[in-house]
Amino acid sequence: MATIAERRNRAGEAIKWQAKVRRRGYALQSKTFTRKGDAERWGRQVEYEMEEGIFTSRAEAERNTLGDLVERYIADVTPTHKGAAQETIRLKAMLNDGICRRRVATLRSSDFAEWRDARLQSVSAATVVRELNVWHAVIETARREWGVHLANNPVSLVRRPRLGPGRERRLIGDEETRLLIACDADSDPWLGEIVRLAIETGMRQGELCSLAWKDVDLVSGVATLRDTKNGEARVVPLSAAARDILRRLQKSTIGIVFPVDQNALKMRFRRACTRASIDGLRFHDLRHEATSRFFERGLGIMDVAAITGHKTLQMLKRYTHVKATQLAAKLA
Repeated sequence: MATIAERRNRAGEAIKWQAKVRRRGYALQSKTFTRKGDAERWGRQVEYEMEEGIFTSRAEAERNTLGDLVERYIADVTPTHKGAAQETIRLKAMLNDGICRRRVATLRSSDFAEWRDARLQSVSAATVVRELNVWHAVIETARREWGVHLANNPVSLVRRPRLGPGRERRLIGDEETRLLIACDADSDPWLGEIVRLAIETGMRQGELCSLAWKDVDLVSGVATLRDTKNGEARVVPLSAAARDILRRLQKSTIGIVFPVDQNALKMRFRRACTRASIDGLRFHDLRHEATSRFFERGLGIMDVAAITGHKTLQMLKRYTHVKATQLAAKLA
C-alpha cells in the first residue's frame, strides 16, 4: 500500500500530502500533492503499474522543465550537428519562450498548438515549422536517451502550418551587372568572385566558404565538395567561366579558396545589394539563379540534381516552369 503523509506548515495546518510507494525491485517512488485524494490516486496507479510490470518512473518528466531539456540538448546534442552554431543561436532564443518554464510531464499537444498560433502572429510559417521540429527533436531525444518518460511526444500530434511557395527570386534586368560592380568595389577582394562562382555553379554559401584548393581540378574541370548541407560529398562540374574565375584566384594549391567567414560574407553581400540599389535579394537566391540557368541551357532534371545536390525531384519542381517554356518552343 502507498503511504500518505501530511506535510504541515508552522501553524500545524496540512498544506501538502506526500505519497510514497515501496516495492521490491523498484526504487522508492514519491510525489507531493496539495490534495490528499490526488496523492491516494497517484499511489494506487503506481502500485497497479508495478504489479503489472509496466511501471516507468515519471520523475524526470515531472522534475525537468522544457527549458532544462533544451539546455541539455544544446550541451550534448547540438555540437554533433552540422551547423551547430546556427542551431545553438536558435535554441537559446527559444529558451526565452514561456513554454520552456513548463514541466515536461504537464505538456500537451494543445500547448504546442497554442504556441504555434501565437508564434504565427510574428514570424513566418516556415520559421514556425522549423521551431516545431526543434521542439520535437528535443523531446524525442529526452524520451529515447535521457529517461524522461512520456507516453508520446506531444509535438508529434501538432499540425504544421501550411508553407507558402518557395522563393523564386532571380536577377532581373541589369541587376547582375550592378551587383557585380558593387561586389568588386568591396574591400573584400573575394566578394565579386565568390558571387560569380555561386551563379556559375549553384554552390551553397557554406560550400563555397569551405571549398579547398586540393579539391579543385581545373584540368578535369570539376570541384569536389566535401562539406555539404546533407553531409554527402558531391562533385560539381565547372563551366569555362567557373574555371576562369578559379584561375584568376589561384595562387597556391593549398588552403581554402575563399578565406571568408560565412556570416561576414552574408553581411558584405547585403551591403553590396544596398549599394547597387537591389531589393529583396539574398545570397541563397544565387543558387536559384544558377539552377534556373542550368535548365535554360537544356540540362535534364537528373543532371541538374547531380550538380546542385537536390535530394528529391520535388525540390526541383519550382524550376519546371523554365523547362516548360523550352518544351513549348520545341513543340511549335
